[in-house]
Amino acid sequence: MNTIPAARTTADLAAAFGLDLRAGGGAAGAPGAAAAESVVVTGVSLDNRQTAHGDLFAALPGAHTHGAEHARAAVDAGAVAILTDPDGAARLERAGVAGVPVLVAGDVRGVLGAVSAEVYHRPAEQMRTFGVTGTNGKTTTTYLLEEILHGLGRSTGLIGTVEIKVGEERTPARLTTPESPQVQALLARMVDAGVEDLVMEVSSHALALHRVDAVVYDMVSFTNLTADHLDFHGDMESYFRTKAELFTPARARRGVVLADDEWGARLAAEATIPVVTVGSQTPPTQPDPDTDWLITLTHGRPDHTEFTLTHRDGRSLSTAVWMPGRFNVLNAAVALVMVIEAGVSISELHDHLRTGLRPAVPGRMERVADHPRCIVDFAHNADALELVLRALRPTTKGRLFVVFGATGERDTAKRPRMGEVAVRGADVVVVTDDDPHDEDPATIRSDVMAGALRAVAAHQRGGRTVDLFEVAPRATAIRRAVNFAGPADTVLIAGRGHETIQEIAGVEHQLDDRDEVRAALADRPLHPGAS
Repeated sequence: MNTIPAARTTADLAAAFGLDLRAGGGAAGAPGAAAAESVVVTGVSLDNRQTAHGDLFAALPGAHTHGAEHARAAVDAGAVAILTDPDGAARLERAGVAGVPVLVAGDVRGVLGAVSAEVYHRPAEQMRTFGVTGTNGKTTTTYLLEEILHGLGRSTGLIGTVEIKVGEERTPARLTTPESPQVQALLARMVDAGVEDLVMEVSSHALALHRVDAVVYDMVSFTNLTADHLDFHGDMESYFRTKAELFTPARARRGVVLADDEWGARLAAEATIPVVTVGSQTPPTQPDPDTDWLITLTHGRPDHTEFTLTHRDGRSLSTAVWMPGRFNVLNAAVALVMVIEAGVSISELHDHLRTGLRPAVPGRMERVADHPRCIVDFAHNADALELVLRALRPTTKGRLFVVFGATGERDTAKRPRMGEVAVRGADVVVVTDDDPHDEDPATIRSDVMAGALRAVAAHQRGGRTVDLFEVAPRATAIRRAVNFAGPADTVLIAGRGHETIQEIAGVEHQLDDRDEVRAALADRPLHPGAS
């Protein structure tokens, strides 16, 4: 990985962060104290398989093993120093790992972000930085924001769920927010490439696990909070409190909050940085005195929605977003307000927005075919699934299908809710597998089906019929839904979006929902009126 030149010694790092610097664990052949202090660190790594010459290897305690167990391999790969905790230092000494200085911290993860930023010369301070958080909408909002900034002539970088973009170079992403050494190394690459504006998704995991420590964003935003990741956070209150950390002076300078629900309104009230609020109303009325920016939907069409943003002082901006669904208008409004509040005038935006915002967001309401209309979306929790189905219903002339599953080893409470939401919103429901991981796929499907069956029974009592199927594997489920659909129907393939790898019992399988749709269409019997 190419980075800007760095020259931080182990003594510099020890002094800056109060670390205990030990001369190679005291083992035979280890450098003396003076030599240990003068070792120059040029990078930071967490994975011995990705360690490069000159790196500081961070050996963290893990769920199953301690990173110190891999220190020897990291040193062999070129690591010149090790950062670990007291337990890790003791393990290094017992294993006889010698020849490199050891920096010891009580909480390695807690200091790792700041250490990494120092090694890479604090690259976040050399760009304008934008961070987006929320349960749903982070990816779409970052793509919209990056499109706006790029259209204004700015050189941009992007870190998110789908990909990492450094200037014009794009690579697939593995985590929504990478670990802190990777974040800092990426930012250094961006600075080296002349990037002016960083746009970044900031997940709750990133905040809780210190992945974005040492980045103080110039502007952050909040899209929404719905039930998800509760297996990690425990409850909604803890989830909210983690998200709210982004709206503190240690994390950001200014913020934009979509205050359409109780969580957004609460965050706007509790934030300890200056924030502006965005709200929506239909039909148009006078702006709410408690809302800084008002969104008014003016025309909704199958492929785009026109809307107006109005500030309480009378300023306004009219444009459109070429993605279906009211929720995408909200995402677009948040992105626009972030740019305006960062100092771009509305007059500067007018020319760029003349034909509306047209982001190409992989796996987010991505239209793969038209007859039947086949949409692939990342909706992987009950609230997101409900929003997407609600958005597709008015523009579906025939039946609305949904193919989806639930992720294994994650919050189990959301599974029956997803089944209920699917039955309420669609005419044909196909329950299948998502990423089971190491959990039994049949058990996951059973949990989803339990909620779906309850909803079917309730609808039958009300006189509405919903067709419900359980089909596995996922590729077969997609094929059957596409083959069963008529040319006027809509088939939503939900849950995985842009993802191309499905993990089952520790084995990674190639699976791209978009490719499966295309393959099914290629073999599909011709329906009357199909084209």
